[in-house]
Amino acid sequence: MTTRLESPRARSGVPRWPKATFGADLGASLVVFLVAVPLCVGVAVASGVPAELGIVTGIVGGLVVGLLPGSTMQVSGPAAGLTVLVAGAVHQHGLATLGVIVLGAGVLQIALGLGRLGTWFRAISPSVVQGMLAGIGLVLILGQIYPVGGLDQPARTAEKFSGIPGLVVAAATTAEGLSGLGLAVLTLVIMALWKKTPGRLGMVPGALVAVVAASAAAAVFGLPVAKVEVGSLLSALNPPTADAWGGLFTLPVLGSVVTFALIASAESLFSAAAVDRMHDAPKTRYNKELVAQGVGNAVCGFLGALPMTAVIVRSSANVQAGARTKLSRVLHGFWLLLFVVALPGVLAFIPTAVLAALLIQAGWKLLELRQVVALAREHRSEAFVVVFTAVLIVATDLLIGTLAGLALAIGKTAFEMSRLSVRSEHGADQVRVQLGGNATFLRLPRLLDHLEQLPAGKHVHVDMTTVRHLDRACRQAVEHWAAQRRRVDGSVELAMPAPAG
Repeated sequence: MTTRLESPRARSGVPRWPKATFGADLGASLVVFLVAVPLCVGVAVASGVPAELGIVTGIVGGLVVGLLPGSTMQVSGPAAGLTVLVAGAVHQHGLATLGVIVLGAGVLQIALGLGRLGTWFRAISPSVVQGMLAGIGLVLILGQIYPVGGLDQPARTAEKFSGIPGLVVAAATTAEGLSGLGLAVLTLVIMALWKKTPGRLGMVPGALVAVVAASAAAAVFGLPVAKVEVGSLLSALNPPTADAWGGLFTLPVLGSVVTFALIASAESLFSAAAVDRMHDAPKTRYNKELVAQGVGNAVCGFLGALPMTAVIVRSSANVQAGARTKLSRVLHGFWLLLFVVALPGVLAFIPTAVLAALLIQAGWKLLELRQVVALAREHRSEAFVVVFTAVLIVATDLLIGTLAGLALAIGKTAFEMSRLSVRSEHGADQVRVQLGGNATFLRLPRLLDHLEQLPAGKHVHVDMTTVRHLDRACRQAVEHWAAQRRRVDGSVELAMPAPAG
């Protein structure tokens, strides 16, 4: 018998990267880096924070989370799905408090992971998650159409709707609006056509090609459009101040901490489930991945950067580019750090309208209209949960919409689980009523209607022995009906289900 000996390095949990896979991981890391650069910057700009903070979050996602146990192929960084949440928090609490919120969310994620609650996120209704992402996509699109037209994004949803006529006029009549609209259309067209590019050239991310081409067009033609404002990476860091820490235990800030933690955790772990289906490497260990995400967010919060999640776009690019180990995602963080240190001025050439187009496309993908239509054909109630959640997020905010969607999904499931069959067999002098299924208060109106319509003057035998579950409300209601019928016009016999256990 052969015994396999593990080195102390392997037993300690330090990742091992064999030479045989180094080339594949190196190539994949460059692809992920090229995908991450425009998205990190775009998410930061859309969130109303300095562009450098998006890069910082991407670096932490690679160099910190990339080294931690949990997932193998998943890549973390700033996500479009949190853009609406971050923008709202910055508007409500200020940029100085963002680090406190993100750090608090990270600590909460660590606690959830250590408490082995990571796997419970898999129990969230997929319809609620789909509705949450669709709602985020709608808000994202609604906000990013304004930078395309050369206007500042309104803070409130109602103002975004009411400002659309003025946006249309600005985009059609002003030089900045026409230029931004042209660059956005060019960006979207290039990304759409690049998907059809054959061979190795198609491995180059379409988003990167579109950003480079549109930025070059803006520079060559001297278009009057706003550009990304870039400063020093170190000067952009925004560690929480003493005043910011003072607001941590206020109810609004605590609410933001919980919201950030739950939404970021759900998005990361649902992304993990999707990415695990794409590769044959070791699957995600959900509790450890939740701790890793928490550590990453704690570091981002300490630096005053954006919150992070596992990002499906970068993760799928990592798998498709042939990554074999965690080295690819760690190296992508190193390339991001090298980029902002060596070539920070490159970002200043990118028009904000081009980044807005990237995020509009990201928002459109979050809508998943085809899946919603297919779901409506097969399960109308599930599709209703999706639409209800999305619309409520747009009308109110992310937390209220998501919680309301979750409550609706729970109520729908409870109603569907409480299926109750009621059949009556009428004889000459008696009626036999047979009940089956689950007799809960949700079906009580239907049950009482049936019992109260039974003909008078006959003996009634109510057989509930085949009922799987009889709650207290139904039991009391049936017993009350039987007592009343006995007093008025006949005899009633009740056969109750056997006691549980």
